[in-house]
Amino acid sequence: MYTALRLQRKLKQELKRGEVEIVVVTPDPYMTYQPFLPEAAAGSISPRHVVVPLRRVLDRCRVVIGEARSINHAKRTAEVATLATEEEGTGPDQIGYDELVLAPGSVSRTLPIPGLAEFAIGFKTVEEAIGLRNHVIEQMDIASSTRDPAIRDAALTFVFVGGGYAGVEALGELEDMARYATRYYHNVKADDMKWILVEASNRILPEVGEAMGKYTVTQLRRRNIDVRLETRLDSCTDRVAVLDDGARFPTRTVVWTAGVKPHPVLAATDLPLNERGRLKCTPQLALDGATHAWAAGDAAAVPDVTTAEPGRETAPNAQHAVRQAKVLGDNIAHSLRGEPLETYSHKYVGSVASLGLHKGVAHVYGRKLKGYPAWFMHRVYHLSRVPTVNRKARVLAEWILSGLFKREIVSLGSLEHPRAEFELAAGGKPPRDPKGSS
Repeated sequence: MYTALRLQRKLKQELKRGEVEIVVVTPDPYMTYQPFLPEAAAGSISPRHVVVPLRRVLDRCRVVIGEARSINHAKRTAEVATLATEEEGTGPDQIGYDELVLAPGSVSRTLPIPGLAEFAIGFKTVEEAIGLRNHVIEQMDIASSTRDPAIRDAALTFVFVGGGYAGVEALGELEDMARYATRYYHNVKADDMKWILVEASNRILPEVGEAMGKYTVTQLRRRNIDVRLETRLDSCTDRVAVLDDGARFPTRTVVWTAGVKPHPVLAATDLPLNERGRLKCTPQLALDGATHAWAAGDAAAVPDVTTAEPGRETAPNAQHAVRQAKVLGDNIAHSLRGEPLETYSHKYVGSVASLGLHKGVAHVYGRKLKGYPAWFMHRVYHLSRVPTVNRKARVLAEWILSGLFKREIVSLGSLEHPRAEFELAAGGKPPRDPKGSS
């Protein structure tokens, strides 16, 4: 989205004259601002304010809602499956191009753990974030109404696997929300809930440094969150999370945030990949060994020119991706006009993370912050980075209102099955969630 936005500004005259066409192929008609997913899950931000509608911001581009199945760069064609091709049963469309920008990002990296595919939920999309919020509140409702101690214990046990940004922020925000919600349940207390964070390495939040990572572990444990380092999930079949240290937790909630991997479409191309399956790029964000092809973001292995360390690449995170997109858009315009290309150079300035309302950690420009100052910096930074003035104003307004009024603790799980009520009225059976969350 950022590259297309930059291009439509840089090539404004060429677009008016019809000399250039920018085609954006994407499976969703919006861009998700992922750093706000934990706050959306906690109810601090409305889900619609976490996404940016592409047709509105890319008004001079042709947006195609579809999924690239394969790319033949030698022939300059991409196979794209759209909703229309699936409805018609005609097979993917062939879209030709002159310049290719490949930025599919990454997908969740899963392991062959028994029960993971059947019972776990990820945390990369707005649908997953809102689904998880609904699920957590539903589990509290189940625990409040059941007379079976085993069901109650499983409903109030929440296991998060992965101690990176996604896992820690999601756990921190949802635990904070659930703790607040217990005041409205006559028989569910905060101490009744078990929150477990499982991390395979010996530290969490490596992006904020070792000292802030240790501080985060201490703060989470003070909130009665069970942080288990150097521990792995062995199984989660039959609603029982089994860890490699022998612990067993009956649970109806397993959240998987244990890393990412390159998007599968990269393997369906004839483009150069490195040993990790990412696109080999030059410092100018062109593909190394392929002409008229460019990449940025998680899918791109971009040399880090700010360090003397040989083979060092920029980290696959939003801080680099957004900045790469601007240079990439400029370089494509330079290439079309026969001008010299720019080199992408950005020294990593640090990281911020939220651990719930008024709680956070940060390591920025060598300075370490914790508690309220870090949380405030987290909000200010991401408010400045979320696209469009419209979204900035709406997010800021929601933050102000949430500070003045109480949290919303309503579960709208029925949104996932909108026809259930009608099917029941029509004499059918409403669908059941195979995971047992509704």
